[in-house]
Amino acid sequence: MRIEWLNQGTMVSGSATSEGVSRRGFMKAGAVAGGGLVLGFFMPGAGRWANAQRAPAKVYEPNAFLHIAPDNSVTVQVNRLEFGQGVQTSLPMLIAEELDADWSQVHGALAPAGDQYKDPAFGIQITGGSGSIAHSYTQYREIGAKARAMLIAAAAEQWKVSADQIKTVKGTLIGPAGQKATYGSLADAAMKQPVPATVTLKDPKDFKLIGKPTRRLDAKAKSTGKQQFGMDFKAPESKVAVVARPPVFGAKVAKFDASKAKAIKGVIDVLEVKTDRGGSGVVVIADGYWPAKSGREALVIEWDTSGVEKVSSDKQLAEYKALAQKAGTPVRTADTSKLAGAAKKISAVYEFPYLAHAPMEPLNCVVDLRKDGCTVWAGSQFQTVDQGAIAATAGLKPEQVVLNTMMAGGGFGRRAVPTSDYLVEAVNIAKVWQAAGHKQPIKVIWSREDDIKGGYYRPSHVHRADIGVDAKGEIVAWDHVIVGQSITSGTPFEPMMVKNGVDSTMVEGMGEPYEVPLNLSAHTVKTNVPVLWWRSVGSTHTAFVMETLIDEAAHAAKMDPVAYRKKLMGEKGKRHAAALDLAVAKSGYGKKALPKGQAYGVAVHESFNTVIAYVVVASVKNGTPKLHKVTAGVHCNTAVNPLTIEAQIQGAALMGLGMTLPGAAITLKDGVVEQQNFSDYTVARMTDMPVIDVHIVPSNDPPTGMGEPGLPPLAPAFANALFTLTGKRLRKLPFDLASA
Repeated sequence: MRIEWLNQGTMVSGSATSEGVSRRGFMKAGAVAGGGLVLGFFMPGAGRWANAQRAPAKVYEPNAFLHIAPDNSVTVQVNRLEFGQGVQTSLPMLIAEELDADWSQVHGALAPAGDQYKDPAFGIQITGGSGSIAHSYTQYREIGAKARAMLIAAAAEQWKVSADQIKTVKGTLIGPAGQKATYGSLADAAMKQPVPATVTLKDPKDFKLIGKPTRRLDAKAKSTGKQQFGMDFKAPESKVAVVARPPVFGAKVAKFDASKAKAIKGVIDVLEVKTDRGGSGVVVIADGYWPAKSGREALVIEWDTSGVEKVSSDKQLAEYKALAQKAGTPVRTADTSKLAGAAKKISAVYEFPYLAHAPMEPLNCVVDLRKDGCTVWAGSQFQTVDQGAIAATAGLKPEQVVLNTMMAGGGFGRRAVPTSDYLVEAVNIAKVWQAAGHKQPIKVIWSREDDIKGGYYRPSHVHRADIGVDAKGEIVAWDHVIVGQSITSGTPFEPMMVKNGVDSTMVEGMGEPYEVPLNLSAHTVKTNVPVLWWRSVGSTHTAFVMETLIDEAAHAAKMDPVAYRKKLMGEKGKRHAAALDLAVAKSGYGKKALPKGQAYGVAVHESFNTVIAYVVVASVKNGTPKLHKVTAGVHCNTAVNPLTIEAQIQGAALMGLGMTLPGAAITLKDGVVEQQNFSDYTVARMTDMPVIDVHIVPSNDPPTGMGEPGLPPLAPAFANALFTLTGKRLRKLPFDLASA
């Protein structure tokens, strides 16, 4: 029997069988959970990540995805991390729709790490790739539909009628003779019914919840300050740990003096500990955060930086630019011979810096390490990977690790690290803490400075493009080189993501959806700076390059930028054209005159199978660009919760705007990150926020990703508007009009 703790106290018990559903285990699950119907299904992975697993995915018994209690409350276990994107509302909506539940009685809870909660496409438990709704759309609807069928079967048995004579409305079963029963009253009886092998899902025309703007279930708790985030959680008797990490990635402690730190009231112990990338640091453990932080500031540490590369941004940029002048590893081939004879030629070099994730809630976790197991509380995006890494570090089996998923205040990819860096470090701290004779759980807290200087950044890149345009405005040749680091090389995702030595995330979106003769190659550079996916991954730079170059080609051809884009899209750009047409129509582009000093800018890009088109309005005042309005055309197929989609677009657009602002860059000198807080690392603020209108292309097709696609087209649309105003093409982020 397996026992797991869900969130802060819900216990579920069950036993796995090789043949799927175990009735006995199923009934025990419901009994331990407090009565009522408990239902869940795991769908083995079928996506590109799942196919790369060495062992086939297992099918587990029903588990607590859904709990209908005797009091009629419906609790849905969300198999993702909720960190602002709205899955704790949208996923329960899918179950509630097919269940015909009373939405006012539906609640969401974050599921712990567990095989049963793996992403149906990726084959691991993950919140990433904008896949939460896209991948679980059918899975969660089927859970709701099967639970409804079991409730109907229980009612039919009790009322001695056929199942097809029973209707369900808002959590109530209604019989042919007017019989009525609430879901809660029949939940126990429904548990005894067989789980249907197949169900028929609703026709979209019959949806009552899906597609309707629905307020978030967690809104009240968050707006009143009652929501518990990872940073708020404290295990009984736990102590706080703060780490002094090496200034250069992978460096080690040569020696340290902890006497002043230990003299601070509340400091319990000071210990050397392993840190990420083979380095080491010094951890101060105290009764609270302030004495731990004060103790760290009092440490005297001598660092050994020998044997580790010390990167400097200016030198790296020069090396990248030199590499970009040479062809790299081929990614896509096309004839470039017509470049020499082209009527017009566009030559450009683009520069993109490292970027920090900088979520509002810095990294944190609580570790309770014991000889026979380990319990961790963390806002993990990567439960399967993190659970395995915790187990390996602690010398345990994965099933001996309980990883509770905590609500997180943002992440943008930083909480999904293949190395599980901050969690591995935390377990190492727990190990040295126990070796020193202590037993209490440890809460590791990263400060804002730790978070920004602590590594794992969006990689820096350089692009070089040479484009030939003929007398008719047609692109006849396009030679393109990208230089940068690989995000996935050396990780478990390398077999799926790295092809012929090139990380597919580095080149994603290049050429799409345009019918252009693109000759594309890439140089993969290895350097001592930890890199990671950052909201919308490679599209953060490829969209900017593509959409500003296409815009430039349109002007070279003396064509309207919208018409030019649509001409190049062809058949494969139907969804792009639909999104673009919607944004154009709603914005007034081409019809509505703007005030003097303002201009339109356009961009459209697809990422995670969702197309976003932006028409923006911008101005320049005293040399400073200003974004006034953004009109979005969104093609994400079925819009499960339009309110969530609107919020995602608004947040992603603001984050995309942040990439353009002065100071939005991570730079290094002699291996040390120069930025440390929001005072010297710029993020977009409320005063930067433009008006953002969101319009969704109607569709009944299965939904596509929404967490990330809103970011990439914002910066190029803004840059294109600034070109109209200034005549200057911006070739780097963040913007610098003075040097353009």
